[in-house]
Amino acid sequence: MRVKSPSDSTRREQVLLDVMTALTSSLDLKEVFAESHRILSRVLAADFGALCVSRPGEPGQYDWPMVQDMPQVFFDRYPEISDECFVSASVVQHPNTVLRDSEMLSRQAMRNSAMYAHCREMHMPVERILSVSLDMGLGWHSGFTLYRENRKAFSEQEQSFLQRLTPILARTVRNCLMLGDLARQGDLLDQLFRHTGLESIVLSPPSTELMRTPHSTALLHRWFPDAPCGRFGLPQVLLDALEQLSRSGQRLISGQDVLTFRRPGRSLKVTFLRLPVHPGRTPWALLFQEVSHSVQVPTEWRKRLTPRELDVVERVLNGWDNRTIAEDIGSSLNTLKTHLKRVFVKLAVPSRSKLILLAQERSTEVAGQVVGSEAG
Repeated sequence: MRVKSPSDSTRREQVLLDVMTALTSSLDLKEVFAESHRILSRVLAADFGALCVSRPGEPGQYDWPMVQDMPQVFFDRYPEISDECFVSASVVQHPNTVLRDSEMLSRQAMRNSAMYAHCREMHMPVERILSVSLDMGLGWHSGFTLYRENRKAFSEQEQSFLQRLTPILARTVRNCLMLGDLARQGDLLDQLFRHTGLESIVLSPPSTELMRTPHSTALLHRWFPDAPCGRFGLPQVLLDALEQLSRSGQRLISGQDVLTFRRPGRSLKVTFLRLPVHPGRTPWALLFQEVSHSVQVPTEWRKRLTPRELDVVERVLNGWDNRTIAEDIGSSLNTLKTHLKRVFVKLAVPSRSKLILLAQERSTEVAGQVVGSEAG
């Protein structure tokens, strides 16, 4: 994809707009990525592609909501060959960064790799790859990968093009995972109102409120008792964030659409989700997730972890995502992930969700022992 003239540049911007429109047209993950892949595969000259989403608490296990022109045997065999997949091994080390195959390993090493041989055995010759790991620090990650059968390498411009789309690709996966099931059950606003388990408010800026759950107003009063309020009785800090997101459209960077407020023993995460466009409206949902910090770090863990690792674990148990933890302890996201990996090794747990579950089980055991002691 060469950009040498104003007309080429205009065409590229139109393609970006087309993909962004496709990604926000629905909350069905398969549907939006199938349409997006149709556009991208044409522009980036990809022969086939796939989107995978990790299963929380099941290391190495993935769902494949979008697959284009790839043999079923690849996905049937993937669990047994995943350890040999140099693509996933490379991109997970650089979340939200698009990599070409030449940045994963040398050409000769690729041709000598087990995965290269597996693909050829399955009549899926892979010569060139463009891939990105989409990770919003929510306990899961996904991967979007494009493949070529011919040996023409993906260019730096094509890599940059997909990189520009990466934030919205990640947000689309998150939005679909959070709300896709509800959208399939019927009217999305009604399902939000009844079944998410979260308090929520849906607005159509600048002047229309479409829905709010029964306890959302009380929650806002608890968290923002003295804060200046504006339209809809919402705290100004939330309205300002919504206005900025509305102006940005799809061109915001990852992390801008989540705000976290903290108090001793509790935290409140506010997620701004741009919903599929309704006639004459561009609705936004504000989802409020209040987390009680009741799960304590088990005593035996405190003896095995460093002070910094304890800081991280305490925040994980409080329900904070990776980005919020990194900001709070003053570290980079990559450094935080290094701390987490060391914690997983020391405590012999495979994942974040298992860490939380184990801490909850230990807390329950301790509480039961205390009750038994008091009864005795």
